[in-house]
Amino acid sequence: MEKERVVIIGSGPAGLTAALYTARAQLNPVVIAGMQIGGQIALTSEVENYPGFFNPERTPTGPELVEVMQQQAEHFGTRIEYDEVVEVDFTRGSPFYIKTYGKEYAAEAVIVTAGASPWKLGVPGEEEFIGRGVSYCGTCDGFFFRGKDVVVVGGGDSALEESIFLTKFATHVRVIHRRDELRAGITLQERAFKNEKISFIWDTIVDEIAGNGVVQAVRTTNVKTGEEGRLETDGVFIFIGHFPNSKFLEGQVALDEQNYVITDEMMRTSVSGVFAAGEIQDPIWRQIATSVGQGCAAAISAERWLSERE
Repeated sequence: MEKERVVIIGSGPAGLTAALYTARAQLNPVVIAGMQIGGQIALTSEVENYPGFFNPERTPTGPELVEVMQQQAEHFGTRIEYDEVVEVDFTRGSPFYIKTYGKEYAAEAVIVTAGASPWKLGVPGEEEFIGRGVSYCGTCDGFFFRGKDVVVVGGGDSALEESIFLTKFATHVRVIHRRDELRAGITLQERAFKNEKISFIWDTIVDEIAGNGVVQAVRTTNVKTGEEGRLETDGVFIFIGHFPNSKFLEGQVALDEQNYVITDEMMRTSVSGVFAAGEIQDPIWRQIATSVGQGCAAAISAERWLSERE
């Protein structure tokens, strides 16, 4: 069993930021990155909304941002392990037990940054066109659909919030919902219904996302009539919910009703010495910039906690 000062579970912006700060504090952190470093940002084709990372001649990509973050963290002494956590035991206090497929760790402090994953439609073409017309974040990618027609799939708060946001760029936003009424709050519904750029396609599901290199259309079915259709579109934004990657934490730290990790303003969980940052504890903002800030806060809190114990 490897004994470590700090183990960071997850390698997205929150995790790599936490690694940078704990490494500069000479805590020699280990990042358990999963099988691919970077989290969801590694799937983002272009990044324009992260401060200080801008090239007017060529929009930087998500993997490029991740690479810079990784290099910076490793420069100060971070060790990155491409492995996945299969079991933890936080119930006995520090040192905390962490088991991956390949190793076992005893960590004095733990920072959980395992992120969240969007629910997917699970239809043909969805995986193929991620980053090429399929998106799960209008705030991140809406700018790239200026003057284009897009489709939004979903009927909750996120779907309408993102639809309204997308009207800043797209000429037309069609909301496809499998029911004949929305689940979103009344105020959001009123705003969406009043928006001339938004229209609704009721009682309909998406069966396939089609295109040639990029998204060009969706194939649909009306769930009441069985009628099939094809809609030409430049983009498909899917907002049917997110789920935190917290299954391995069940019974270890307090989770809310949606299974997000509960933290306080210091990024402390219900277990002293275990901290969390990024989308594993943030169902609201889900942005690179907010995850970086939360990762920074978690790292500073962890360093202070360890110093107090000494």
